[in-house]
Amino acid sequence: MASIHPVARDFVHYGAFAPSVERALRDAGWRRIEVEQLEQVPEALRRHDAHVALLDLGAGQAPMLRRVERLIASHPKAEWLAHVSEHALTDHHVCELIYGSFFDFCTQPVDLNRLLLTLGHAWGMAQLGPQASAEQQATLGLEGMVGASAALVELHGQVRKLAAVNVPVLITGESGTGKEVAARNLHRLSARARGPFVAINCGALPEKLVQSELFGHERGAFTGAGARKIGKLEAAEGGSVFLDEIGDLPLEAQVNLLRFLQEGTIERVGGNEPIRLDVRVIAATHVDLERAVAEGRFRADLYYRLNVLRLRMPPLRERGQDAELLARYFLERFAREHGVRARGFGRDALDAISMHPWPGNVRELMNRVRRAAVLCDGGLIRAHDLELKGESGEMRVSFSLEHAREQAERDLIQQTLRETRHNMSECARRLGVSRVTLYRLCKKLHLAVGEAI
Repeated sequence: MASIHPVARDFVHYGAFAPSVERALRDAGWRRIEVEQLEQVPEALRRHDAHVALLDLGAGQAPMLRRVERLIASHPKAEWLAHVSEHALTDHHVCELIYGSFFDFCTQPVDLNRLLLTLGHAWGMAQLGPQASAEQQATLGLEGMVGASAALVELHGQVRKLAAVNVPVLITGESGTGKEVAARNLHRLSARARGPFVAINCGALPEKLVQSELFGHERGAFTGAGARKIGKLEAAEGGSVFLDEIGDLPLEAQVNLLRFLQEGTIERVGGNEPIRLDVRVIAATHVDLERAVAEGRFRADLYYRLNVLRLRMPPLRERGQDAELLARYFLERFAREHGVRARGFGRDALDAISMHPWPGNVRELMNRVRRAAVLCDGGLIRAHDLELKGESGEMRVSFSLEHAREQAERDLIQQTLRETRHNMSECARRLGVSRVTLYRLCKKLHLAVGEAI
């Protein structure tokens, strides 16, 4: 996916830099918006439509830390960065605040390369995250496909390419990965965008009415057919039809769908006049269609007609930090639509989101966040609100699975730390996470921070 270049990259800074650092920031395309008081940061973010704030934590004294924690908790949509001395990092209160509230941090004296990398990472996440404006989301071009992982960036590029080609697309992937969202983007980015988008869940169609629902019927075609009915395919004329769970389509309906794909015409039930249609077919399945063909449950000729272009939806467990981005996106959406009290996630909730395997993928995450947003007692959603702590037998992950996963992550982190000579920045870069996330993982896996310095 092509990178997105803003007119200006702004960040709000509570603190000060040497003139040489300021010049280097300007030369790199950054505009620093300085504020003199901590309480002025939110107004500066709003006034300049900025989404990144860099805070100098000074000596890390307790009153200052409490002010910073309250500020961040009340403005969760920004990406918050800390600027802190190496000495302050020996204070566990400072480490806890950075660990629980900040996206990332830089140390003093300023390492310019590290500062530019940190600002760039935070700014990029801000553009891809839920706080991006409607105009920015339109620039990104994909609605509802939130994330910054390599898997999602690759998927974005594939959707754009496939949207431009007027042939059938088969979308595969586990349940809950967002196949219909991808199909809607294929339609919206295509030349058919002004035409209708008609979605059909083939698994939910009553078997006796499948033909009528897809192809329509004439008056009197069967008992109860008191008037002509336009089918879903005909209703999509000039646009796209999305056939979800195509593997559940009965064999008889598969024959007529194949004829439509071959000839571009349909016949309504009870009719004998072919009707020519201009409709793009996008199909989706979470089952193995090749196996269904081998077992005689799906027509091989129809499979090859549908499988002209293929789009695989990655499961959420392959998308790294996208789970956290999606959780924030869903929470903001629910808060805006329903006025819920929750405004962010506690540290334990973010840890739980990061470590959960998400067998139900994006749909499971959305449902958990929706339920937690309604039921949580305070302003922050906690892990138990998401039902990810294992208090109930229903949500408890088996010990062997959890243990195996944690052991694999522990081994990978320890190996990468050895290879990078315990350089946290380099280790985080190789693992594809921020330093803050790496510290979270170290704590979760009982790796002392001292082992990773």
